[in-house]
Amino acid sequence: MSKFFLFALIWWLVGNPFLALIVLLALLYLLDRRFIGLSPSLLKPLRRSRRLSQLNRELALAPHHAANKLEAARLYIEKRKYGEALPLLEQVNGVYDSADVLYEIGLCRLKLGELEEGRRIILHSLELNPRVKYGEPYLRLAEALADSSPDESIGYLEQLQHINFSSCEAGYRLGRLYDKLGKGAEAKRAYGETLHIYRGLPRYKRKEERRWAILSKWRQLF
Repeated sequence: MSKFFLFALIWWLVGNPFLALIVLLALLYLLDRRFIGLSPSLLKPLRRSRRLSQLNRELALAPHHAANKLEAARLYIEKRKYGEALPLLEQVNGVYDSADVLYEIGLCRLKLGELEEGRRIILHSLELNPRVKYGEPYLRLAEALADSSPDESIGYLEQLQHINFSSCEAGYRLGRLYDKLGKGAEAKRAYGETLHIYRGLPRYKRKEERRWAILSKWRQLF
């Protein structure tokens, strides 16, 4: 109801219902980006594409520049272009020899449908550093195995919660898995724990975790 009155006010101010709707949507988007964070950034993909184009130009002139290859690979991963990211990561793996790069290679394999190879590489990266990427590998393994091996997926999410106590996403996804398995009580408990974690986060951390808290609250209620 409040949005209707806001729309009517904007319509009265600008004198055009279509312009008023555009202004209202823009205002809601800005408020969401500032205080909630559910909607995606409109500028980030543009900045990412510009930077990737610049890196590709630099690599054409200096094809052995490892730092540029690694940055380009990570930008490709953000764009979900895992086929483009994988060869770049494999080229720099020997240079950096880090658990992070090894995990990203495994992630690309996982996303390209090479489930067993991807899992093997990711688990090896966790052997080198159990806290690599603050436990993100456990989350990606859980996502990949949610349909084929839900119990194993739950195990990875529980491991993540032991490593990263502030991950509301892990708690929400754990609840969703319990829902799929028909374990309503466990699902409700997972959503409740997610909300408890969210309330204990410092203010600067809440924005990035707010989406999972809102989704958990929704699932808990309905």
